[in-house]
Amino acid sequence: MHITLRQLEVFAEVLKSGSTTQASQVLSLSQSAVSAALADLENQLGVQLFDRVGKRLVVNEHGRLLYPRAVALLEQTTEIEQLFREDNGALRVYASSTIGNYLLPGMIAGWRRDFPELPLELSVGNSQDVINAVADFRVDVGFIEGPCHVSELVGEPWLEDELVVFAAADAAILRQPVTLESLAAASWILREHGSGTREIVDYLLLSHLPQFSLALELGNSEAIKHAVRHGMGISCLSRRVIAEQLAAGTLKEVPIPLPKLKRTLYRIHHRQKHLSKALLRFLSYCAE
Repeated sequence: MHITLRQLEVFAEVLKSGSTTQASQVLSLSQSAVSAALADLENQLGVQLFDRVGKRLVVNEHGRLLYPRAVALLEQTTEIEQLFREDNGALRVYASSTIGNYLLPGMIAGWRRDFPELPLELSVGNSQDVINAVADFRVDVGFIEGPCHVSELVGEPWLEDELVVFAAADAAILRQPVTLESLAAASWILREHGSGTREIVDYLLLSHLPQFSLALELGNSEAIKHAVRHGMGISCLSRRVIAEQLAAGTLKEVPIPLPKLKRTLYRIHHRQKHLSKALLRFLSYCAE
C-alpha cells in the first residue's frame, strides 16, 4: 500500500468542500486529477469513503473514520515544513464568551509581546459552539466554562472561577435579607442554553430554588449587565465579568444563603489532535 499525502489532502478537501469541483479549485488541480487521487485512495483502502448521491459526495462511516487521522498527518507534515522556514501557521483558539472577552485578551497580549512571529486567531462563542468547533477540527484548542461531555474530546481543568448574583444598585431585593424565596420571586436575566455559565447557574443556584421567574435570555454578558443595571431583573455571572461595575457601585452583589458558587474553567482539544510545539507553548503560557 502506498498512500500519498496528496491523496489524503485531496480526500480532506473533498470532505470539507463537498465536491471534487470545489476541491480542485482550492488545490489548484484539475477535477479529473482530484477524482483520480480520490479513486486511487479508495482502491488502496478497499472501501468507499463517500456515498455517491447523484452528483453529490456524502461522507460515510469509512470517511469519518479516516478524516481525523488524515488531518493529523497533514498537520504534522505542515509542522515539519514550518521547522525550516520563519513563517509559522496561525494557532486557532476558540473560547466561550467569559473567557474570550475577559481572560484571554490579557494573556494573548503578553503572548504577542513574547512571540510576535507566531500569529493567533481567537474566536468567541458559547461553550457549545466551542465544543462543536473543536470536535470538527476547525480550531486547535478550546476554552469553556464547564466540563465537556463529548467522548472524543479531552478536557483538562484550567482555572477556578467564582459566580456572583448581582442586581442594580437600588434593587428592591437588596432592601431586606435575601432568602431562597426572595430569589425565586425575582425576575432573572440569564445566559442562553448552550452557555457554560447557564449550565453552572442552573446546577449550582437555580436547582436550589422552589421555582424561578425567567424574564430574559440573552447571549451576551454585556447585554445582561446593562439589562440588570436598568432594573429589569437580577442575574448571575462570573465575578471577573462585573468586577468594574461592582467597584464603581453601578451594580451590587446580592448575598445569597448558599455556599459560594465556584466552578472550574476547562481547556479542550480533540483526542486525535496533533499538539504542535507552538500549541504546546501557548497552552503552557496560558497555564502560567
